[in-house]
Amino acid sequence: MRLKTTLDQWQTLLEIERAGSIQAAATNMNKSHTTLIYAVKKLEQQLGVSLLEVQKRRAVLTEEGKSLLRRANAMLEQARELEEMSEQLSRGIESEITIAIDHLCDPAWLYQPMAAFLAQNSMTSIQVVETSLSKTKQMVTDGQADIAIINIPITNYPAEAFGMTTMVPVVAAHHPLSQRESLCFSELASTSQIVIRDLGGESDKNTKQDIGWLKSRQRITVDNFDHAFLAVEQGVGFCRLPEHIVKSRAGERIKVLSIENAERYQVPLHLTLPKGVKTGPAARYFYELLLNTARNRTEPK
Repeated sequence: MRLKTTLDQWQTLLEIERAGSIQAAATNMNKSHTTLIYAVKKLEQQLGVSLLEVQKRRAVLTEEGKSLLRRANAMLEQARELEEMSEQLSRGIESEITIAIDHLCDPAWLYQPMAAFLAQNSMTSIQVVETSLSKTKQMVTDGQADIAIINIPITNYPAEAFGMTTMVPVVAAHHPLSQRESLCFSELASTSQIVIRDLGGESDKNTKQDIGWLKSRQRITVDNFDHAFLAVEQGVGFCRLPEHIVKSRAGERIKVLSIENAERYQVPLHLTLPKGVKTGPAARYFYELLLNTARNRTEPK
């Protein structure tokens, strides 16, 4: 079906509504008053609907005109987005980027600069993939991510410091261990330990990694820290959790343990560009935002 109207006609009607009169719209559009009147009259003929009426010597939109324009607004916005996307694609800007974030990273470190990125780029969608252990390395070496937040730098992939995550041992406030002022590892051996599964693919069983003390006789393995926190909260056992999770969720329900020679340890986090010189401009811009945010976060106040 051939359309009776054009985007230019609806744009003209929109400008008249915004300006408040045909004369003001003509000035804004650098067109003559007569040209705009002709354009609106032709649109009315094509639609068979009156779009403008005279009120106190001014031409204003009729109720029918307002109703149609509300729907045309979405069409005009989509047309503008198409043109903007085409311009970005012509400059090589990606329509989508993938960011791998190691599960040890505080998500706020990603989403705060993401808000700034989206405010400047409405065309690029973002895939966020949470990784751990061998999966973190796999996302980089296989080039599956445009940007990766990793822990230990990966051989032959340049990396920049991004932050530091502190890991603390915790149990539920009602767990027997919570009553102890100090513990040693031998006392933990008979307590259930909650650990996080290596999210590497099934084909990578030989490269799956284990980190930290894992000598409890009984282990409960879960996919992520959300499950680990819930398990701890219910008294299932003890677990090492990132301090930012404990501080944001725990309250009175969780107790941080004091363990001899092992109260806490820190894991450095880094930024890397897995695709190197093939990284697109949108990913590079977001990378710089992440890096600048990290520098501001770590600079002395």
